[in-house]
Amino acid sequence: MEEVRSAAGTAPGVAEWQEDLSKAPISTKIVVAGGFGVGKTTLVGAVSEIEPLTTEALMTQASEETDDIAATPEKTTTTVAMDFGRITLESDLVLYLFGTPGQQRFWFMWDDLVRGAIGAVVMADTRRLEDCFPALDYFESCGYPYVVAVNHFEGTPAYEAEDVREALSVPRHVPVVIMDARERTTVLKSLLALVGHALDVTPA
Repeated sequence: MEEVRSAAGTAPGVAEWQEDLSKAPISTKIVVAGGFGVGKTTLVGAVSEIEPLTTEALMTQASEETDDIAATPEKTTTTVAMDFGRITLESDLVLYLFGTPGQQRFWFMWDDLVRGAIGAVVMADTRRLEDCFPALDYFESCGYPYVVAVNHFEGTPAYEAEDVREALSVPRHVPVVIMDARERTTVLKSLLALVGHALDVTPA
């Protein structure tokens, strides 16, 4: 049966650019990394235009000795593989977001998750900055472009981006942004900061 189309000739629910094969969008992959409980799943869910794929599992007593929830006592689940979401920034640019698990026992999956990515958003919590050091070291050693996104939690002191840069010894050319993983606008700014940074440092 012929598909019903709108007056403009486009199927309902489909943008005009999606049917123009001469304007096929560029898709790119971004990794969201950081320590346990820093807000990676929340970030992906805040901006994804599709229902995010999550691999959240209930935390049990077996993880008490390995997962420090002192800063996030309300946390009851944890990512055991990855988070996945998609966002269309422009008619010709689609970002696929892959959130990494934060616990050390799942780091063996990082190599597979970052393959093909243009770079990473490394999330940081000022209450436990040391938790993002493994991610920073990983992307520095791999040569992947990255930005640092400081997830500001309610009830915690607000710090300037440059103060966080100094505390983490982040190189001057790497963007450091302050954001709220629940707020779509600030998450978008962080993603755009990474896309711009990746374009600046990646050879043409």
